[in-house]
Amino acid sequence: MDTKKFEEFRSKIKENIGKVIVGKGDSVDKIIVAFICSGHVLIEDVPGLGKTKLAKSLSSSMNCNFKRIQFTPDLLPSDLTGIYYYNQKNQDFEFRSGPLLSQIVLADEINRATPRTQSALLECMEERQITVEGNTIKLQRPFFVIATQNPVEQFGTFPLPEAQLDRFFMKLSLGYPDASEEKAMMNRFMTADPLNDLQAVITMEDIEYVQNNYTMVHVSEEIKDYIIAIVSATRSHKEVELGCSPRATLNMMKGSQALAAVRGRDYVIPEDIKELAVPILGHRLMLKNDLGQGNKSKSLIEEIISSIQAPLEKL
Repeated sequence: MDTKKFEEFRSKIKENIGKVIVGKGDSVDKIIVAFICSGHVLIEDVPGLGKTKLAKSLSSSMNCNFKRIQFTPDLLPSDLTGIYYYNQKNQDFEFRSGPLLSQIVLADEINRATPRTQSALLECMEERQITVEGNTIKLQRPFFVIATQNPVEQFGTFPLPEAQLDRFFMKLSLGYPDASEEKAMMNRFMTADPLNDLQAVITMEDIEYVQNNYTMVHVSEEIKDYIIAIVSATRSHKEVELGCSPRATLNMMKGSQALAAVRGRDYVIPEDIKELAVPILGHRLMLKNDLGQGNKSKSLIEEIISSIQAPLEKL
């Protein structure tokens, strides 16, 4: 495994996205890690922080097909997957594909759709396929879903069920820019939108290499035990109603491998686990007192990490 290819993959994408998005380097790193692991990302934040532009910049940087879906209460599953319709000219049924048959999909305001429509995402996110009228269609690789939801306005929304939340590799929040970043953004968008001139910097061969080789990063037995200890602690904590699933354990291991690779290492260290714990585990917790659950989940996981001793290097 050549770690330089992973470093170049990360630096090229960050530099290219940086032409459009000011700051947010840490969030971009996490999204790259999720993409390498063939996972999906849920971004929960207030409107206007650049979530859509970030998704478009990522697809343009990789020269991938991109579709944006505006989720609304009247959206149907067939609006996502596509339908079979009767072509009178050919006198036969033909399939008209929906936006899910793309490589990068932005599910905007996902919690505004009904549970029936949200369930249409479950199969494609996990099995990388869709089923329409009994016919199964494999999705093109890479397939990456970036979903957004507004944490403030909850009227007319349908909270994501635990089964769907668990299918998201990680959950992120972009946050507001500081004063210098906001001024740089104003200067950058004063005359034109830099997204229109963004060129691809990553080839399909680059994507295949990182997605097929990140698992070669070494994970020691001590690191595996460390991950298990953290995940197990979420299941036994007195404030937790439902702890993290075994899928979270696997995602922690895979995410730490990808994070180590993009930072030029072929081995995982405890700091990789600590950095990814909140984004990967936070949205998977169901707390007994769920008021302000997002912030409480973060502090709870940080408390668990501080209570578990990290493995030390053997001299």
